[in-house]
Amino acid sequence: MEVLKVSAKSNAKSLAGAIAALMRQQGSAEMQAVGAAAVNQAVKAIAIARGYVAPNGIDLVMIPAFSEITIDGEERTAIKFSVGKRR
Repeated sequence: MEVLKVSAKSNAKSLAGAIAALMRQQGSAEMQAVGAAAVNQAVKAIAIARGYVAPNGIDLVMIPAFSEITIDGEERTAIKFSVGKRR
């Protein structure tokens, strides 16, 4: 599964479009964000994406979790967002 990497400078609407496309194609999406500003953009994008896929009868749910990643040889803690369809 492709992991969308979110930064503080990510455009929430563009990210929402990517989430909506993955939801329609694969039925799920995954994102990683490091830092408060990046997490903020990710959460906004998920909220926007809910509106994009709702006309298709898809109700999104999000499960956040911690994830350890390596950036430039340094261990960092990221927030991983697993997005799927409500059952």
